[in-house]
Amino acid sequence: MEPPPPAPGPERLFDAHRLPGDGFLLLALLLYAPVGFCLLVLRLFLGVHVFLVSCALPDSVLRRFVVRTMCAVLGLVARQEDSGLRDHRVRVLISNHVTPFDHNIVNLLTSCSTPLLNSPPSFVCWSRGFMEMDGRGQLVESLKRFCSSTRLPPTPLLLFPEEAATNGREGLLHFSSWPFSIQDVVQPLTLRVQRPLVSVTVSDASWVSELLWSLFVPFTVYQVRWLRPVHRQRQEGNEEFALRVQQLVAKELGQTGTRLTPADKAEHMKRQRHPRIRPRSAQSSYSPSPGPSADVHQATLAQQVKEVLPHVPLGVIQRDLARTGCVDLTITNLLEGAVAFMPEDIPEGTQALPTASAPKALDACLMMMTAHAF
Repeated sequence: MEPPPPAPGPERLFDAHRLPGDGFLLLALLLYAPVGFCLLVLRLFLGVHVFLVSCALPDSVLRRFVVRTMCAVLGLVARQEDSGLRDHRVRVLISNHVTPFDHNIVNLLTSCSTPLLNSPPSFVCWSRGFMEMDGRGQLVESLKRFCSSTRLPPTPLLLFPEEAATNGREGLLHFSSWPFSIQDVVQPLTLRVQRPLVSVTVSDASWVSELLWSLFVPFTVYQVRWLRPVHRQRQEGNEEFALRVQQLVAKELGQTGTRLTPADKAEHMKRQRHPRIRPRSAQSSYSPSPGPSADVHQATLAQQVKEVLPHVPLGVIQRDLARTGCVDLTITNLLEGAVAFMPEDIPEGTQALPTASAPKALDACLMMMTAHAF
């Protein structure tokens, strides 16, 4: 029996660039650009009417049909498979997360509500179709009360346990356990998004830029597939329940469930914003030579950081290196102020670097690491 394939890293789960790398696709995009800009302007005008219609009509089958048709004109096409598996008694829907508009697309197919995490109530929150919730501390209790209400017709919750969007091709982020503490039965659904010419989503893009690109391209197809409801097993905790549903959704998508979290995505984006040349010193932080002991190797790495940032205490450097295991990442944390420390007095010969601004310090860091490589 072959071992399972290794879980993909963050570089495979998140796209860093919007434009295609293939020369033919890039040429096709350039030729399409005048048409795309005309579509963008026209669809912005039509989008205002879609918003007004969605606000004016009450939640009903008629409203979803009208808005879904108008969204198709905007290039946002919603399709669904196995709709017969939809159980309207289930109050919690679970989906993978690909774009900032996943909840809007699912809401075109079935009535549902989605809370916006880590954001205070505002007009923007309401206009994007989110439920207004105050803080996560009381979020779970509020959602439990919402699901247990006897309102008719009952409105299910649509939750994204990944809590961050991926490119939808390689794997799923770790499912948070709190959505599975609301009720003992959930109904998963899978979401696939396809778009010509450019990437579906970019890791550091805002929802506004994602909206503009959606209106620029010819179309974006959202394919929703319903799965059977999943019940909590006897004595199954929230974490085990979440892991079981994650594996089910990943298998249906033909992807891999990972242990990566939104914090790993943020760290990956941080390293993308500060690209580094990987000299031997950086490579050694990941694969130390077998000769020296671990303590000697750690001291060597700390000394390399100390040479670049002589005003940082050695103890602070060693503690951050023990956490990151990477010279480049430790230097970035220190330069960006992610690690607090009290600057040390510096010998006269090394006074220039610590008093320089952050961009100059970064340049000096790169120059020194490049010198090591040669």
